[in-house]
Amino acid sequence: MRFSNLQELLRNSSSSRQYLLSLPTAVQIQLHTLNSWIHTQYELRRNALAILKFQKIERGNSAFF
Repeated sequence: MRFSNLQELLRNSSSSRQYLLSLPTAVQIQLHTLNSWIHTQYELRRNALAILKFQKIERGNSAFF
């Protein structure tokens, strides 16, 4: 089901809310900055995965500095 934004998705989908709360706090915060761009649970999961992958890459790159 498509919602107008992340806040509405979380209000109406307990599984989306549970998924979000299972993520690290930093990822949750970044997802909230994308509020207007997340309309479905698929988009929530896709964006969370992208953030987690980016963080992993950043952690790996920091080993060189």
